[in-house]
Amino acid sequence: MADRGGVPARVRVTSSRRSAVAGRSRPLATDLDEQTELGDVYLAGLMRAQLRLSLSVLSALVLAVAGFSVLLIAVPAARTTVLFGLPLPWLVLGVAIYPATWLTARTYVRQAERIEAEFADVVSPRSEPS
Repeated sequence: MADRGGVPARVRVTSSRRSAVAGRSRPLATDLDEQTELGDVYLAGLMRAQLRLSLSVLSALVLAVAGFSVLLIAVPAARTTVLFGLPLPWLVLGVAIYPATWLTARTYVRQAERIEAEFADVVSPRSEPS
């Protein structure tokens, strides 16, 4: 097609990305096994998603603990507050942090499994509907 005054010709997209991937004659798992450039791109995407999840969980935990430390520094009365016969810092750092860490770890595992399942769905060969 001719160039129309500096405006590039229109392109018609006829399939979505998933159906285009599903229509491949060669499964993506083969690209991963053979360590092709396309396989490396898919693995890099998986690793980026896992790194993003890990860094977000780690930063949430660090912010929570650092935020409590800042609270203790900024509000001196919080250091001397007593709940259930124990000082507040002991309750938070000695008792409350463990359930919070467990819930965060559980959420992390679920999200990591979701990321891996989505990756497996993209990579696994699909059967054509008849």
